[in-house]
Amino acid sequence: MKIVFMGTPDFSVPCLKALADSGFEIPAVFTQPDKPKGRGYKMIPPPVKKCAEEYNIPVFQPLSLRKGEDAEKSLDTLKKISPDLIVVVAYGQILPKEILELPKLGCINIHASLLPEYRGAAPIQRCILDGAEKTGVTSMMMEEGLDTGDMLIKKEISIGENETASELTERLSKLGAEVLMETIKAAEKGELSPVKQDDALSSYAKMITKDMSALDFTKSAGMVHNTIRGVTGFTIMNGKRLKVYKSMICEGNGNEPGTIENPDEFTVACGDGKCVKFLEVQYEGSKRMSAGDFLRGRKLLKGQKLG
Repeated sequence: MKIVFMGTPDFSVPCLKALADSGFEIPAVFTQPDKPKGRGYKMIPPPVKKCAEEYNIPVFQPLSLRKGEDAEKSLDTLKKISPDLIVVVAYGQILPKEILELPKLGCINIHASLLPEYRGAAPIQRCILDGAEKTGVTSMMMEEGLDTGDMLIKKEISIGENETASELTERLSKLGAEVLMETIKAAEKGELSPVKQDDALSSYAKMITKDMSALDFTKSAGMVHNTIRGVTGFTIMNGKRLKVYKSMICEGNGNEPGTIENPDEFTVACGDGKCVKFLEVQYEGSKRMSAGDFLRGRKLLKGQKLG
């Protein structure tokens, strides 16, 4: 089977590796253009490009598949390849109708949610922000709507109460590779049974914005904790920004929201009377470290206000 792969971030890499290691013919990989990063604005290739190059797979990085010269060239390239299947995993571009209709077996997408819930760009972060206890991966046939195609195979996992979006992303990326391989094997045998999505049960996972990371301690400890888990929280301490990467919920004494309740444990009072305990932080100008290491270098005061 001749498969064209389209993907960009780390989440996509296990799927590409699974296809390549299984011996499928992959004549092309499409991914987003390199981006400048760091103080020197060095051009950094996306993870999928690095992976494709390790397997000596030709890489294409069009600015757009829908308009302009890049789109025309990409369509011509795909027509010449004449793939049996296109696999899309977190590519970051919308495929036009001409490409969706090109492969003999269609285009299959691996989406990191239990569709029809959390369609859209940020399903992993959004399910954690909402305090969901389970999520999963769904393979589906692609159509012109956003994540609205018929579902093929769905697998569910539980979300840990302290699990972060990055940790969940890693687990779901591996599950995505399993779902993809199972889907392709079923497609080869003609055993797929597409199921239409119920739009009435759908929800949309909008893109994440930077302002969502600001911690509001007047909210419940659960909501503060979920913000930290989902998008990495931040607050202000002594006039400097403090990023919080990991936390847990613990009992509190009902102190004013935003005050440090136990300086030896780095617990902060929240609006529902409970506390969040910071476990991993990064103070402005310092490295990311455990809260224990942070406290060994700084003395906090009980009742000290954050935010």
